[in-house]
Amino acid sequence: MTGPATADPGAGGPPGSTGAAMIAGPKTCSRTTTVHQARETFRDDHVHALLVVDRGVLLAVVERGDLEGRPAAAPVRWLGTLAGRTVAPTEPVDAARERMRAAGRRRLAVVDGHGRLLGLLCLKRSGAGFCTDEGVRARASERAERRRPHIGATRM
Repeated sequence: MTGPATADPGAGGPPGSTGAAMIAGPKTCSRTTTVHQARETFRDDHVHALLVVDRGVLLAVVERGDLEGRPAAAPVRWLGTLAGRTVAPTEPVDAARERMRAAGRRRLAVVDGHGRLLGLLCLKRSGAGFCTDEGVRARASERAERRRPHIGATRM
C-alpha cells in the first residue's frame, strides 16, 4: 500500500459539498496490489475500502466482500468497481450521506470528471458526520503511540 494521495489543493468544494467534507489525502494502493496484500490491509477495522490508483486516476474501489473466494495472487484492480462507490466533489454532502446509508456504505471516493482521485468521503461510525483530515491524523498518532514502548519498558 502506498501513502496518502496528493490531492489538488484547490480540489475541495463549496461549503456543504462532498469536496469540502472529504479527506484530502486518503491512502491508496497501486494497480499491482494483490488480494493477499488487500486482505492484510483490511485487518485494520478502520479500513473500509481500498482505492486502486494509477497515475492519479482511480481504477477501482475495493471492499472486503470483493475479495471473497479470490486467489491470494490475483490483482485487486479487476475485483473492485467504481459503480456506486464514487461521488463528484460538487454533490451536496447530505445527498451523499443518504446514498451511503441506503447502500450500507461508509466510504465514497471523490473523483473529478476525468476520474482523478481527489479524496475520500468517510462517514463516521455514528452516521452523524464525516471524518476530517485532522481527526484521521490524530487517531493514527494515537495508534502509533500505543504501539511504541515507553523508555525503560521491558519486554517479556
